[in-house]
Amino acid sequence: MFPETLRFHIAEPINIFIDGLIQRYAAAFDLVAGKILFFLLSIHRGLEAVPWWGYILLVFLLSLYFSRSILHSLVLASLPFFIGAFGLWSMAIESLAVIIASVVMALVIGLPLGVLMGEAKSVETVLSPVLDAMQTMPSFVYLIPAMMFFGLGKVPAVIATLIYSLPPVIRLTALGLRQVPKTVEEAALAYGATRWQLIREVRLPLAMPSIMAGINQTTMMALSMVVVSSMIGARGLGQEVLVSINKIDVGRGVEAGMSVVILAIVIDRLTQGLAKRLRPGE
Repeated sequence: MFPETLRFHIAEPINIFIDGLIQRYAAAFDLVAGKILFFLLSIHRGLEAVPWWGYILLVFLLSLYFSRSILHSLVLASLPFFIGAFGLWSMAIESLAVIIASVVMALVIGLPLGVLMGEAKSVETVLSPVLDAMQTMPSFVYLIPAMMFFGLGKVPAVIATLIYSLPPVIRLTALGLRQVPKTVEEAALAYGATRWQLIREVRLPLAMPSIMAGINQTTMMALSMVVVSSMIGARGLGQEVLVSINKIDVGRGVEAGMSVVILAIVIDRLTQGLAKRLRPGE
């Protein structure tokens, strides 16, 4: 057994700190929650306005544009039909709204941080251990502070998903910028490019495949939080999985699980196709 005299805990100081934040900045948290909820509901209303067949058609056209394969596009576009056939279309839209809101916020925060990390060694030194901790922390842990600051519902689900899915886009943006050939940068500087022009017109376009891979990974990680975030009231497909587990309803769980997998496949193939189209020379 570990000696009693050498034991210590950080739980109580952390709880005191969190309670102090909640009491002191409750109004600020409510304001942020209101803005996020408005953004999320706007996305949800926009998604609901599109008919079910519109999504199938959109997936087909995007896939055809990216892959140039009719068979591949038909197969991919047919997958969302099964979500509707299982009676889970509205739940899938709810989950998709949370994913889109989280990913958009992650990109707004992550892309500038990734550029800073790729440009400044000092920023990389500071951010790297933070990103390591974020990526190794169990996903369930993110639900606790999100729930304490923002209560139950979709807003804490968006916050938890945002934090969980943020590291890949930061890391891969920085990686893409660092992998730009030095000879290309030197040639641009020799032609009189400023530092901003070098980043905007040379480094970012050449780093785009890596950036798109980061966006793809961020989206996939956001999707993986669908089931977890249902524990704090996010609803959607995750709620259906959770209910089927509680009721030990295997068939219901399989349908919900397949719907999550279909969402993942469609989003993954479309983002990968977009990444290929954005490669230099494509």
